[in-house]
Amino acid sequence: MNESSLTLKDKKSAYRIYLILGALFISSLVASNLIFQKFFYWDFFGIYTFEISVGILPYPITFLITDIISEIFGKRKANQIVTAGIFASFFSLLIVSASAAVPATSWSPINDELFNKVFGATAIAVFASMIAYLFAQYIDIQIFHFWKRVTKGKHLWLRNNFSTFSSQFIDTLTVLLLLCSTGIINWDRFGVLLLNGFLFKVLVAALDTPVLYLGVYILRRRFKLKQGGELTLEI
Repeated sequence: MNESSLTLKDKKSAYRIYLILGALFISSLVASNLIFQKFFYWDFFGIYTFEISVGILPYPITFLITDIISEIFGKRKANQIVTAGIFASFFSLLIVSASAAVPATSWSPINDELFNKVFGATAIAVFASMIAYLFAQYIDIQIFHFWKRVTKGKHLWLRNNFSTFSSQFIDTLTVLLLLCSTGIINWDRFGVLLLNGFLFKVLVAALDTPVLYLGVYILRRRFKLKQGGELTLEI
């Protein structure tokens, strides 16, 4: 189905859904860059204890959203969202940098020292995140559509998990290499954080498969798309 075959009501609805998914994607990405300095632990039913950054919590959402967009709106629209995320991240960096440059008042609840302690590494974090993000997201989209062609639009769970597992490992590895190289994280934490980060993302990717199926099912039914079909939106 393409844009010309949609009614005006369906066309507006499709664009609205695309924009909402894009907004969720960008907000999740920007938030992950801003909150990354806090680390937490999570005991997974006594099987394994994760030690990971809170920045990892919203990040898997970005891969879920790009998979939904890839499946429904196609590869081009997924790449557009990824590109928009890059600009949004760098723009947020400019805002944080400007906020750090102006002096705090004597009565400010957050003084310069505390502000810089929380957001001082944001520039490095954004740079590291963007390098990893470029590799991971574009690879995720490429692998997703490769398996979509191979399976002829069937086995959504296969392309979702295969693309996400590969891209998430690349993302975790690249971010940690850059953060350790710049001294933000000590090298002695590299191995455990790589294992923890990747296993957590794999677990989340497996758990979000039903959510992906539900989202794709709802959108396919809403726009009367056949299996493997895509909704083409041209701006």
